[in-house]
Amino acid sequence: MSIQIKRMQPGDELAFAEIAPEVFDEPIQPERLRDYLLEPGHLMLLAFDGGLVVGQCAAVIHRHPDKLTELYIDEVGTASTHRRQGIATRLVEAMFAWGRELGCREAWLGTELDNLEANGLYRKLGGKGGQMAYYEFEL
Repeated sequence: MSIQIKRMQPGDELAFAEIAPEVFDEPIQPERLRDYLLEPGHLMLLAFDGGLVVGQCAAVIHRHPDKLTELYIDEVGTASTHRRQGIATRLVEAMFAWGRELGCREAWLGTELDNLEANGLYRKLGGKGGQMAYYEFEL
């Protein structure tokens, strides 16, 4: 197996034609995908096993007037058939590199405390965990 990690850009929508289950939370909506890829500061990496998407990492560049530019990693997903093979590690490390290229000095993300696989991955990558409150609002 040779997994390829690729940076997605506007016009790469056809790369999403074959996606393994569990890579994304919901089915890809073509118009949302197009808008995401066109949005400056929105980054997406895909992991491919041949033509099949088996992993993804999505992030956003946060620029602040009073703080360092940050990379917020919004999503990391890997097909259950391809877990424990280092794909998520490669995706996150590649996203860190892309963020550094774009001027980010820090990265952050969140996951549920009971998501043991994700917490293990982020600790392995050198992340320092902490607790936080999470709130959602309907708009």
